[in-house]
Amino acid sequence: MELKRAGSQASQKGSAEYFTGVVRLDPLRSPEAPARVACALVTFEPGARTAWHTHPLGQTLLVTAGCGLAQRPGGPVETIRPGDVVWFPPGEKHWHGASPTTAMSHIAIQEALDGKTVDWLEHVADADYASGEGS
Repeated sequence: MELKRAGSQASQKGSAEYFTGVVRLDPLRSPEAPARVACALVTFEPGARTAWHTHPLGQTLLVTAGCGLAQRPGGPVETIRPGDVVWFPPGEKHWHGASPTTAMSHIAIQEALDGKTVDWLEHVADADYASGEGS
């Protein structure tokens, strides 16, 4: 058994390379072979969001607080709230983050394939985020 006490792992600031706005990442579990599941508590301040990205084996989001948004190309911007569970299939391009006026936190769960859990793409344009017309 491995027990990681609350507060024993340092919070990290989301990189401007992959996020727009203020984002905090609190690691919960990193994969160690043969395990592949990684998870983190991610908190987005109002207006903050990920860049477009994909996951080689998919991603599950468990929304824990606030009000957020998520979208896949060509689809509507979906409002996500505490208790919602969002699944992005392997390779599906998407983004997620806080609403323009409300912070949002979720637990992100994804599996590593050959040591990689995410492929980062371009940023979501401010105009697309504000209008809900992301691509």
